[in-house]
Amino acid sequence: MALHRVIARALAVIALLGLAAPHCAFAQPQKALRILVGFPAGQTTDIVARVVAERLAQSLGQPVIVENRPGQGGSLALGLLAKSPPDGSVMTISALASYVANPHLYKAVPYDTLKDFDPVALILDIPIVLVVNPALPVWSVDELVKYARENPGKLTHSSSGNGTISHLAMEDFKRRAGIKIVHAPYPGSPKAMLDLMAGNVQVAMDAVAVTQVHIQSGKMRLLAVGSSKRMPTYPDTPTIAEVGFPGFEAVAWVGAAVPAGTPQDIRERLSLEIVRIVRTKDFEQRMIDLGMVTRPAGSAEFGGFLRKEYERWGRLVRDSGARVE
Repeated sequence: MALHRVIARALAVIALLGLAAPHCAFAQPQKALRILVGFPAGQTTDIVARVVAERLAQSLGQPVIVENRPGQGGSLALGLLAKSPPDGSVMTISALASYVANPHLYKAVPYDTLKDFDPVALILDIPIVLVVNPALPVWSVDELVKYARENPGKLTHSSSGNGTISHLAMEDFKRRAGIKIVHAPYPGSPKAMLDLMAGNVQVAMDAVAVTQVHIQSGKMRLLAVGSSKRMPTYPDTPTIAEVGFPGFEAVAWVGAAVPAGTPQDIRERLSLEIVRIVRTKDFEQRMIDLGMVTRPAGSAEFGGFLRKEYERWGRLVRDSGARVE
């Protein structure tokens, strides 16, 4: 029998036995993976999600679509995730507020963080900074506190939404400093930053990722950073803790999760791919350029961390007295 006929028959038998190369099935078109983001395009979490999505699409070999669902400080997206099918077709990349602060802050959110989601991966930390409009005659935290005490209720600070870290961190700072500054919540950071530069609000705590370019241009004045240590990007800028508020820390984190009950093999595949992406040098450098610090951790480690953060932020919300109906 001719050699080519023997090979052809052998391949046919392999196919019938279901032993064909596994990559053939993987090469077939896959269902798109939707990544739900609870804030508008251009906000810090959205920036991170889009960078991850681009690389995840390449590694999975299937479409990955970022879907912005802003509302309730990021909780609208998590509410949708909780109701989504646990089949690997939907995931969220969300910041700490919607996972661990909003359930304590709002009268009701449409999910239970510890029951409705399966953790996938921890991605990074986002340092929060204290900035002011340059027309405000203050150049330090001490001067801001003094000005606010002399002008109670006359200053306004923005946030990226009720219950976000930019809101809660400022509430914690005001409580510690004993000052009154009016809170103005916005549907995300971009509009809040525009109004800060325009002078419609005078003070803000927000992520380096959305303030950095404006600090560099002189359209905002940086007073202090909320991280526990000084940032390499701003080595001469003090932490809020070291200028009279020991123990103060405002650092957000971002992580990925899927609906509870998602098959373990799918969840672990997503976890492995995201951790691998976060550990690459180009991703790490891009995040550093945006003022973020990578923090790759798999599903098990993220799960333990999530439970601890849920308890911690419950205490912070209660201590702050913040409440949203």
